[in-house]
Amino acid sequence: MTYPEAIDYLYNVTPVFEHVGASAYKPGLHTTKMLDKHYGHPHRAYKTIHVAGTNGKGSCSHSLASILQEAGYRVGLYTSPHLVDFRERIRVNGVPASEQFVVDFVEDFIRWNTPDHTEEILYPSFFELTTAMAFKYFAEQHVDIAVVEVGLGGRLDCTNIITPVLSIITNISFDHTQFLGNTLAEIASEKAGIIKTGVPVVIGETVEETKTVFEDKALKMNAPIVFAEEFHQPSPLPDFELKGTYQKLNLRTILCAAHQLCKLGILEPEFEDEGWGNALMNVTRNTGLMGRWQTLQEHPLVICDTGHNVGGWEYLAPQIKAQPCRQLRMVFGMVDDKDIDAVLAMLPQTAVYYFTQADNHRAIPATAVAQKALSHGLQGQPFTTVSEAYRKALADANDDDFIFVGGSSYIVADLLSSL
Repeated sequence: MTYPEAIDYLYNVTPVFEHVGASAYKPGLHTTKMLDKHYGHPHRAYKTIHVAGTNGKGSCSHSLASILQEAGYRVGLYTSPHLVDFRERIRVNGVPASEQFVVDFVEDFIRWNTPDHTEEILYPSFFELTTAMAFKYFAEQHVDIAVVEVGLGGRLDCTNIITPVLSIITNISFDHTQFLGNTLAEIASEKAGIIKTGVPVVIGETVEETKTVFEDKALKMNAPIVFAEEFHQPSPLPDFELKGTYQKLNLRTILCAAHQLCKLGILEPEFEDEGWGNALMNVTRNTGLMGRWQTLQEHPLVICDTGHNVGGWEYLAPQIKAQPCRQLRMVFGMVDDKDIDAVLAMLPQTAVYYFTQADNHRAIPATAVAQKALSHGLQGQPFTTVSEAYRKALADANDDDFIFVGGSSYIVADLLSSL
């Protein structure tokens, strides 16, 4: 089996949420536990940090991995989705898993998952199988600690078989309501499912409706709870490489979590003063993070960002509007389970739009995005590929224009892949 064949198996034999949406979502941990048993419970071989939340999971996970790496640890990092290559999901000290490991893992699973070798044939989702792959890889690579990002929700997410040294819930806003609930309290309850008995939990952002949920769950689980909103941040704040406006809140959560790691003895107290700054200024170099207010070129200025829901765009839209430029040009598209009307209502009417669609079954057709945009006073042309839309925006732009590319992680993924 070649690497492309292994990836084809993962995408086409297992249901992939990123590609097909709700039909790929498998609540419950039975299959995950069966896989975990087969592979010898690999996640028990190292410490873990578990990161849930609606927005900011990726930035917080990568930043904490950077801090731990700078402290001298061998660090596993499991995040999703990837932008260019599947192996971005599974990293050790920033280096993606090898193609050969992916091939060997898939081949082993196919050989084992037969009536001759197992009492129960499993039909894992893409995320269930890749989570087992990540946990096994980290054990084989002898990591000291792994930062594990929740895929969707928390309580029933297949990463929730771990017992971490620290749990983190970044924030709660409306996303994936068809699975997690229609109120902030219901969504918070699902995310709070990662809180484990006796394990400290850091909560990044709250509103009155969610704070009570977290307090009640932490009390029930006898888990020490810390609210980042109440954390006394160092002054001056360390410089942070990630420049999106929303990163100010993420930074507070990251610093609060790192402080808890000091209290747990995982980070040395003196590292709190000396090591954070270097780690936070080198997140992308240390971990390979992409797509967070990422500058692709300067003249014209081109920035892409993976913000993809109302909670993210509440910060992105004002930052885009505030960026000095002669003309704002936006390459924009979304997928079908997001509140596109609410996001369109936030976008600047002075921009020139290049509406597009990701190469993804869940992508809203560019023509439909353009039609919806008209009702919000947004003018632009539809393009069937991100690459085509981006090339047109570049061709139209002057050196002092600003081109923003986003609306979906998959829009950014298509752009970066084409580059």
